[in-house]
Amino acid sequence: MATASRHPARPGEDPSAAQAAQAHGSIESYRKGFILALVLTVIPFALVMGNVLPKAATIAVVLGTAVVQMVVHLIYFLHLKTGEGERWNLVALVFTVIVVGIVMAGSLWVMYNMNQSMMVPMPMPAG
Repeated sequence: MATASRHPARPGEDPSAAQAAQAHGSIESYRKGFILALVLTVIPFALVMGNVLPKAATIAVVLGTAVVQMVVHLIYFLHLKTGEGERWNLVALVFTVIVVGIVMAGSLWVMYNMNQSMMVPMPMPAG
């Protein structure tokens, strides 16, 4: 349901009100997202606490479920969709991911180089 525009120069329906009403999900959508997020939390927890898989496989499953859970949160709770009106939200998300990736990679690179450049510790004298 769109409301009338409050701007006197633009009479008629307010398109932002219609977009805001469309942006929110239904109770069923929130319920489905909550159940998916809960399952994607319980799976890694059970694998780690039960020590079911080898360490490398457990790490891979935990990282995989973390990525899937991020996607679930983006779709069901942050309402990130790929429709025509949602394109700028997707562009902003991709830009944010790129910037965070650059900052993380740069930080790791600086820390690695600092560690390589540190002086070798002197041996302690026996005595």
